[in-house]
Amino acid sequence: MNTLRRIGLSALFIVTILFALAQQKPPATPASPATQQDTTKNINLIRSNVLRFEQKDSTELQVLVGDVILQQDKTLFYGDSIVMDKTRNVIEVFGNIHINDSDSVNVYSQYLIYYGNTKIANLKKSVKLTDGKATLTTDELEYDLNSKTGTYVNGGKIVNGSSILTSKEGYYYADTKDAYFKKNVKMVDPNYTMATDTLLYNTETQVATFVAPTTINDGKSIIRTSDGSYDMNRGLANFGSRPTIEDSTQFITADSIAFDKNTGEGFAKGNFVYRDTTQGITVLAERSFFNRDAKTFLATEKPLMIIKQDQDSLFLTADTLYSGIRLDTTYVQDSLSLTQTTKADIKGNIPDAVKMDIHKPLPDKLQDNIAGRPGMGARPGAKRPPAGKKPADNNPQLPTDIKKDIPLPPDTSKSIAILANPIKDSSFAVPEAISDSTNIDSLARAIALNKAAADSILKRDAVRKQDSIKAMAARKIDRVDSVRFFVAYHHVKMFEDSMQAVCDSMFFSGKDSIFRLYNDPIVWSKESQISGDTIHLYTKNKKPERVEVWENAFSISKSNDEFYNQLKGNTINGFFNEGEIEHIRAKGSAESLYYLQDDDSAYTGANYAKADLINLYFAKKELDKISWINDVEGGFYPVNQVPEDRQRFRNFKWQEARRPKTRAELYQ
Repeated sequence: MNTLRRIGLSALFIVTILFALAQQKPPATPASPATQQDTTKNINLIRSNVLRFEQKDSTELQVLVGDVILQQDKTLFYGDSIVMDKTRNVIEVFGNIHINDSDSVNVYSQYLIYYGNTKIANLKKSVKLTDGKATLTTDELEYDLNSKTGTYVNGGKIVNGSSILTSKEGYYYADTKDAYFKKNVKMVDPNYTMATDTLLYNTETQVATFVAPTTINDGKSIIRTSDGSYDMNRGLANFGSRPTIEDSTQFITADSIAFDKNTGEGFAKGNFVYRDTTQGITVLAERSFFNRDAKTFLATEKPLMIIKQDQDSLFLTADTLYSGIRLDTTYVQDSLSLTQTTKADIKGNIPDAVKMDIHKPLPDKLQDNIAGRPGMGARPGAKRPPAGKKPADNNPQLPTDIKKDIPLPPDTSKSIAILANPIKDSSFAVPEAISDSTNIDSLARAIALNKAAADSILKRDAVRKQDSIKAMAARKIDRVDSVRFFVAYHHVKMFEDSMQAVCDSMFFSGKDSIFRLYNDPIVWSKESQISGDTIHLYTKNKKPERVEVWENAFSISKSNDEFYNQLKGNTINGFFNEGEIEHIRAKGSAESLYYLQDDDSAYTGANYAKADLINLYFAKKELDKISWINDVEGGFYPVNQVPEDRQRFRNFKWQEARRPKTRAELYQ
């Protein structure tokens, strides 16, 4: 009995323990990631006038009609009607669609299919995206709500303030306000237009970044670049990869250009090129400051100016080269307009000695002096000096027959050559009697005849005096032209095949085509060197026409290593004809020294003379005639009897070492 009782108690205890264990809950098992639900992807219904359910195959659809509003996280979807597939988390929206993405981006269209799991929206028909800074419109747009990026591939337009940008393809990043455009990109603004194949643009900063060939037209010029950026708001640009700026009159390029559209100022660095297309002038340099609007520039670091000519271009270098524009006013001529210097005025300036009849007999005293010069045949009736008596070396008598006994140099390189102005009028031709003056003592005749002749040049006014007040009152403006000028500073060098020059500073104007050379200027032409305090080199049709040398004018031509032909005066004027010397005039305390050669090119002597005015005439590149006017003195020296003080005039400097002989030497 006791045994049964003990067995029953044991069984009851075991049952109790098992029951207690059965009541305990097993420990919770963590849910796998696959079974967790991302509530931010849930699309919830906020409002709809009508809600109904439709079965399509095995899929249950919710159909929402009338003022429908859905929400996913912070994004609201509006539409006239929406079909929602809860299984796939996809909605299809029709009519008056509006997506409000976090109150920062708003997208509108007439059709939308939205994938809630990936947050990708495909919109069609009258699509518009706006973020408060810019508005994008297109027919088809893919909008990624994750990155807030809009993409179109069939043409689109962005309006940013007054700027309108269109392209075939585009990507817009609403967070950063960056846009990336490709294919047929065009930007139109009231101040400019832009065309390119690829463009980066920020709608907030209004900065365009160029990564492909781009053309910008701002109404004043056309800018071409393939690298750099342009701040449309501030008008500041930085261009790289050889940009160009071009308008109807000028062309600018360099390795890189920084430019301010508001002021027109810019800085070009690396292989700067400026071209004046109207005047055919090109400037090269390593660096340049310029103003596009004022059409000025300051070129530094090895600037080189090239003036294009028909056959030979002129090259000019300096430490610094500046160019600008000045306005030139042309007035309508009237009866009070000032009389200009004409050919008739110039004709009157021909030296009287040249015009006089050389066949008139010379004064007896002068004939006696000429006849008495040793080494020359005596004229009939002339008395010879006593045997063994020699004239003083320092006061030789004058030649009687230059051509016969001492021919002029046949080679123009053996005679002086100075820049000249062509004079084609027949009145400038020397009379036939004069053309043979080398057969007689022309220098002696000049001395005799000019003692009684007035210097017509000194008495003539080239411009008649008028009542300037009345003249100005009657003048009317015909037109105002823009004329370009150039100023070169320090170590100026010029080179062309027929002429070279150096000076410390230079001024050139397109109005008169005159090169004004200052501070120790020198001009070389073939074997000749011209120097003075100031030199004006006149050009016409980009060819040398005339040269004027002011104060301490000095011309030297090298005859050989020992002999130098020389001409000096207070001023020297030279005239060109088709690039060749035609006429040279030295005025004011003028001196000339020319070495003469015979038919075998042997040197026979030197002809020295002083006068108030000396004229040299050239024919067929050779010295043809010389005339001396007023206060003439001098004579002929045998070649070995030229006084030392007359072999080299005062201030004689043969400066061939300074002469640029090639284009390459311009930089030496």
